[in-house]
Amino acid sequence: MVMPRFLTYLIRDVRSFSVPARIVLGGGLLFLCLMPHLGFSSFFRTVVIQFLLFSFLAMGWNAIGGYGGQIDIGLAQFLAIGAYTSTMLLVWWDVPPWFSAPVGMLLAVAWCVIIGYPLFALKGHYFAIATIAAVLVLKDLFSNWELIHASRGVHLPLKQAPSLLYLQFHTNIPLYYVVLAMFLGGLIFLNWFRGDRLGYQLRAVKENDEAAKSLGIDIRIAKLKAYAIAAAFAALGGSFHAIYTMYIDPEAVMSTELSMQIALMAMLGGAGTLWGPIIGAAILVPLDRFLGSALGGSKSLQGLDLMIYGAIIMILAAVEPRGIMGILQRITRAVRGDRP
Repeated sequence: MVMPRFLTYLIRDVRSFSVPARIVLGGGLLFLCLMPHLGFSSFFRTVVIQFLLFSFLAMGWNAIGGYGGQIDIGLAQFLAIGAYTSTMLLVWWDVPPWFSAPVGMLLAVAWCVIIGYPLFALKGHYFAIATIAAVLVLKDLFSNWELIHASRGVHLPLKQAPSLLYLQFHTNIPLYYVVLAMFLGGLIFLNWFRGDRLGYQLRAVKENDEAAKSLGIDIRIAKLKAYAIAAAFAALGGSFHAIYTMYIDPEAVMSTELSMQIALMAMLGGAGTLWGPIIGAAILVPLDRFLGSALGGSKSLQGLDLMIYGAIIMILAAVEPRGIMGILQRITRAVRGDRP
């Protein structure tokens, strides 16, 4: 029996870890699996759900932004497509999210192909600016489209809970395990992606696109494939977001700030690495939620959480542009006595 390649890569990489790393990895996985039953507050559980969701979204961004080297500041448009598809199919035709989420992913991929092919004629900051323009245009369209309730937003219809079919429950514990499954599935997929042919092609394109072209790599098609992966991740995350919050509007799912937040998490942790998006989300999501909760109530301290948030990013960018993973690699080399 031939083992699937993603399992082969997973087993190979786990075997390459040191014993302490395996212990940390196993302990973290065990904690995530048992967390809802360890007596933590509902607020803490909500923070962990948001961490898992943003990790998943940042993993998707990493496919195009980290491995592809294309800084996308418009990923929220695909999140919005997934969120609105799941919501409106439920409102119009009572379609459960198990069926509407894949439709949203397909629509997001189709939209990414439509805008991606001309966008990849651009490079560097021109591409980043173009992605911002794309999300602003789509946001303006959604904000004035009466068929989807325009800027008023949409409430998801309530079903008789608990309902596994519609993913509506009395507590958020079942949804926690849904997003945990998404998180683990995304991590396994990205581990396969970075070690497979497309991952190597994208790294070659990122290092030197002319050299990659001379090797027979179709640069635009390779970038489009990575963009499609990012779009599918974002759309699935958007479907979950709609189900979890039970309400969406253009500002909530398509703001430029949301796109930048997703990108910053990957870049803070280490773009182009497997663990970078997770590390970035593990820092920025709790920082945003706990500081916002602790400081946001005081008028004299309003905005301080955002200042701390920005200061961490600026300091890290000045010290180590490769993010926290770059710092960890430096420490590892120093411990081993390797030369930089």
